[in-house]
Amino acid sequence: MAAGILTAGIEALGLAPTPDRIGRIQQLYRGLVRWNRVVNLTAIEDEARFATHHVLDSLAIHPYLHGGRILDVGTGAGFPGLPLAIFFPERRFVLLDAVAKKIRFVRQMALELGLNNVEAVHARVEDYTDPAGFSTIVTRAVTEAGRSLTQSRHLLAPGGRLLVMKGRHPTEELAALQAPHRVVPLKVPGLEARRHLIEITPETE
Repeated sequence: MAAGILTAGIEALGLAPTPDRIGRIQQLYRGLVRWNRVVNLTAIEDEARFATHHVLDSLAIHPYLHGGRILDVGTGAGFPGLPLAIFFPERRFVLLDAVAKKIRFVRQMALELGLNNVEAVHARVEDYTDPAGFSTIVTRAVTEAGRSLTQSRHLLAPGGRLLVMKGRHPTEELAALQAPHRVVPLKVPGLEARRHLIEITPETE
């Protein structure tokens, strides 16, 4: 795959592009292309765009992860959860999606990649429960931030945070967001498009 773009991008994000990590990312790419022929998982199959739009875009949020239990809501084909799980094996990741075929892919990839820190769950976030809660919940979906908080707040552990990945600055939806938050501009190596992260730290009981 576009190894040069990937390696340089990972280094630019302050992470180490070890042979094991690069190998797993390459294996994930091959699996995605293979499954995409039968199951519609993503419109992005180009190697360079996979590196920038999926992998590096996912890894760009790593400084804002908090704690050891991470929930990826609306994971789709496993982003950002799978790349993050590859780079942070000490953390536990639950990848959640309401579309069964996507979760089947994520489960298979977690198995093939040897990611023992990943659990793939087929459920709607509103219906999903976890008694321990999560220190960080991340969503890359198009749902606006306030709705994402409403749907997932019951899954936040005390002191937990919700990370909402966005493209352009979400000025309009922030006006309606009734929870403590900040917006962080993200620089994704190799990607010219704007990226922002809404970090929401609600009062949890």
